[in-house]
Amino acid sequence: MEALHLLSQVQPCSLTHSLQRDLPQAQRTWHKRWQIQCSSANQLQVSQPPAERRSANYQPTIWSHDFLNSIKNDDEDEVNMERAKKLVEEARIMIGDEDAKPLTIIELIDDIQRLGLGYHFEKDISKALDRIMSLKGSNVRAEKNVHATALRFRLLRQHGYAVSHDVFKNFKDQNGHFLACLHNDVKGLLSLYEASYLAFGGENLLDDAKAFTTTHLKNIKGNIDTSLAEQVNHAIELPLHHRMLRLEARWFIDAYSKREDANHLLLELAILDFNMVQSTLRRDLQDMSKWWKGIGLAGKLSFVRDRLMECFFWGVGMVFEPQFSNCRKGLTKVTALITTIDDIYDVYGSLEELELFTEAVQRWEIDAVKTLPDYMKLSFLALYNTVNEMAYETLKEQGVDIIPHLAKAWTDLCNTFLVEAKWRYTKYTPTLDAYLENGWQSVSGVLILVHTYFLMNQNITKEALEGLDKHHDLLRCSSMIFRLSNDLGTSSAEWERGETANSIICYMNDTGLSEENAREYIRGLIDENWNKMNKERVANSTFSETFIETVMNLARIAQCTYQYGDGHGAPDKRSKNRISSLIIEPIKVMKAKTGKTLLMGVHK
Repeated sequence: MEALHLLSQVQPCSLTHSLQRDLPQAQRTWHKRWQIQCSSANQLQVSQPPAERRSANYQPTIWSHDFLNSIKNDDEDEVNMERAKKLVEEARIMIGDEDAKPLTIIELIDDIQRLGLGYHFEKDISKALDRIMSLKGSNVRAEKNVHATALRFRLLRQHGYAVSHDVFKNFKDQNGHFLACLHNDVKGLLSLYEASYLAFGGENLLDDAKAFTTTHLKNIKGNIDTSLAEQVNHAIELPLHHRMLRLEARWFIDAYSKREDANHLLLELAILDFNMVQSTLRRDLQDMSKWWKGIGLAGKLSFVRDRLMECFFWGVGMVFEPQFSNCRKGLTKVTALITTIDDIYDVYGSLEELELFTEAVQRWEIDAVKTLPDYMKLSFLALYNTVNEMAYETLKEQGVDIIPHLAKAWTDLCNTFLVEAKWRYTKYTPTLDAYLENGWQSVSGVLILVHTYFLMNQNITKEALEGLDKHHDLLRCSSMIFRLSNDLGTSSAEWERGETANSIICYMNDTGLSEENAREYIRGLIDENWNKMNKERVANSTFSETFIETVMNLARIAQCTYQYGDGHGAPDKRSKNRISSLIIEPIKVMKAKTGKTLLMGVHK
């Protein structure tokens, strides 16, 4: 076999001489040492791994390289861009209208955010919410309108305002029960239901609101507006606060187009913006497809999951905004490498080999490959070169060497992978507590978020670095939701493979209760971690607003991916349709005879 020429596309060894002269001496020395290491890596020979190995029989990718590169981009023309800019300015005027009623403004903000347009108006929305927050005894609260009160509460908490849940006491009677008049107020119930998912731990009033609204929304009788009924069913399936933002925008654009009170200016802007963002995503995806084909892991390691598209979908779930292309592409690389290395630990490697690989990652040196079997050399070098490339870009742009932080994150992950491998080889089932203490890290959420922080190219602070290294509660809660959602979606396949440790198996082993009881308990743990994260969202000052939202988006894309099964490891038709609706298929519209905008090709 040829030397590792396939890694050349990801090796940052082509720094121009002029740029080298512009860098400080310490950086030039760092890069020169790295060039030598890259040269050494290219001299290593890799042969095919042995054939007699365990296999999980993962299905091949449903997204070929040729298909991805055949996708055309034809929705970002100059006319559409100019029209979108004009509509943005008109919407900005609407948000800033100080004469409008508070309820009008908060409903407008909610629609804008759910249509996927919020990123255009961050400052405008913040100013509007500041005004609404400063109003005391405003008609938003004085009307005793549960819809208005709940919507105001939800939006303020979503944006980090410290608003009290006591505002809902007005909707309880002297016996502590919610007022009977609310039973038939479907719009109010729905708004209160969505608001209840912004609770902090211990806010019993909101826990009561969740139970009350869930019961009544599930048992609605009589004729109600078709559009409202569709929103109720959608919310009961999964609340808004837990949904992947971009997929929710795709759904809501369709739902909004059916509303009699739809603002056609916003609808037109949402459709234009969705298609233009989609064009950016397609270009990013095609770049990543070329990278993945060039790095060669899927072609050389037949036992790994070839999930480039699904990894890119994770990146879109965390940061969809056009300005974060580099971050999105970096996250695609990271998650593709995680998937490959996870399969080495979970499926293919012997325990002795896994210990060698863990030690190599901990050393984080090019010479470490000498101790590895051939198939692991390829994986280690792909990891080493790709991560070092990211670190070099940060060093070049911000003058900060982040390799210690990235190497530590990968070492921590591989150590947790190794713990699970030992459980599997010894057929040991740990307690649920022991499993989760390892599992919230082995699911890779912390590693993804550490990379995200640096990939977002924001101002690196000492406080944030400490928060990353010490696993701040925001990272821990998001990762725990990721772990628990993963287990809910993958446990059936793991049982079939003979796995002995996931949260459902461990809970059943601890308690002797049924799988149904275990799943209900795990869903309760997910809610508890959301409550903790909600509180950290309001109280935290360690990280930027943008990064905090991305941390929460990790939990959202995890719940999305595993909502109906293993959407990452074993994607089905539903998973394919979701991805197509966001990345492949633009929104097509037609005009009805009534002049109403009708959307075509929407995936349910």
